[in-house]
Amino acid sequence: MTSPFARVPHASQPAMDRPLPPLPEAGHIFDRTLRLTPTDLDGDDCLRPDGIARHIHETGIEHLAATHLLAGNPHWTVRRTVVDVIEPIAYPAELRLRRWCSGLASMWSAMRLRLDTDRGGLIETEGFWVHLNPDTRNPARISDRYLQLMATTAAPEPLSWRPWLRAPLPASMGDRFPLRRSDFDHFGQLAATTYWAGVYEYLTDAGDVTARPHRYILECHKAVRPGEHVDIYTDRGRDGLTIWFAVDRDVRALAQLRRAP
Repeated sequence: MTSPFARVPHASQPAMDRPLPPLPEAGHIFDRTLRLTPTDLDGDDCLRPDGIARHIHETGIEHLAATHLLAGNPHWTVRRTVVDVIEPIAYPAELRLRRWCSGLASMWSAMRLRLDTDRGGLIETEGFWVHLNPDTRNPARISDRYLQLMATTAAPEPLSWRPWLRAPLPASMGDRFPLRRSDFDHFGQLAATTYWAGVYEYLTDAGDVTARPHRYILECHKAVRPGEHVDIYTDRGRDGLTIWFAVDRDVRALAQLRRAP
């Protein structure tokens, strides 16, 4: 039987051009509220991209803890994050965050997060999360309890990884991206939220895109380790902004800002 929570196929569209899966009508959905704080705001008192990323990560931990799945599935890394800012979330407001699984396989899952508020604003996100063995840092099997619970909202077909962003690095010079010790996570690699801070630095030239509903995509391809020097390269095209994070011209992560589907 086909799951009522399955993705709308849109088979003729590239994956990056499709809307994110809708909120399920049934199944397991984690639901929490919290007050929006000024630390995550931009100059217009709206939630910044790096602030959205922080909520994605923190809500993921709260979700695992609330379902008693954290002990059996404690270590994750995010390969791709998609953020659709349908309507900016402005301060002051009480955030409502609803998180559910939209795709599943034995070692990774796609996790949707919807952010809205009591005063308007809507942000839709999806992350491609990989469960890790902490010793080898390789993908590891997810626990059976996790798989059983998350399957209640996941699409029926097994989730597979395919990169969306493949643009080659420009020949131009990049800008050095200064890093601090606090920018690295417990695995000794650059934290995903740090890339979002880099993305935010280059949004001033893309106001025509961010003034409308827009989509951010960030894919992490290879870890950045302490002592490595990261350069940021950008290309402002007609349809949006592409940002590369590279070490000695070796691309470690790629981001793109574009209009929302």
